[in-house]
Amino acid sequence: MSARRVSAWHLVLAPLALCFALPFVWLLLSSVMTNAEINRFPPALWPKGVDLGGYRYVLGNAMFPRWFANSLIVASVAVASNLLLGSLGGYAFARMRFAGSRLLLGLMLATMVVPFQLTMIPTFLVMKWFGLIDSLGALILPSLVTPFAVFLFRQFFLALPREMEEAAWIDGCSRLRVLFSIVMPLARPALATVAVLTFLSTWNDLSWPLIAINHDTQYTLQLGLTTFQGQHHTKWSAVMAGNVITVVPVLVAFLLAQKTFIQSLTSSGLKG
Repeated sequence: MSARRVSAWHLVLAPLALCFALPFVWLLLSSVMTNAEINRFPPALWPKGVDLGGYRYVLGNAMFPRWFANSLIVASVAVASNLLLGSLGGYAFARMRFAGSRLLLGLMLATMVVPFQLTMIPTFLVMKWFGLIDSLGALILPSLVTPFAVFLFRQFFLALPREMEEAAWIDGCSRLRVLFSIVMPLARPALATVAVLTFLSTWNDLSWPLIAINHDTQYTLQLGLTTFQGQHHTKWSAVMAGNVITVVPVLVAFLLAQKTFIQSLTSSGLKG
């Protein structure tokens, strides 16, 4: 195996990567410092020892595991539904021609430029009409499928050759069987991209839970951490530990899908 050649771009990207990593490194170090070390001026750059008091304080909070579970439920359902419904919608727009398909596609894409501030009140009223306010359903239902997921799947499916699908149709396969047996295995880069971006947006969402959720038992991790931080602003080690726990699932999700995620940005999913 030949060694990877170092280009001039590495001299630019390495310092940039270090700059982006510094806040996370500081977050990790601060989470194992004592409050005295964090509040000291000038601030300590390195802890004298590993103090896990912040993590014990956070994990000992009765609500924090509940908030973590709520976020995990909402994000997992949103990812699964976007993969299923987004792929169905994207395949329909890519392979099927029906009356008004272009108009419907254009209207769907137009919703992507509408800011959340314009839709939050109508969404709130709809969720209230369904009786879902102050429940996880109010967070899940608006995220079941996004225009971005449908559009990304459509663009990916358009890049796939039709020959394999046509051969399956000749053999008597239905469209759904062709989609799930032939097309979807080739769409792993698109699946990974939609999964990662949906997980990130849902996990990190604060605005909509702040509007739709009132009771602390239904808080997501972001909303609970904001309240926790406001109530415990002097316990900075606990605040930092809570932020570390919040960031770790996002990093794990990206690292697991990193290869296919990058592939979806650089290729159409087929080689040769």
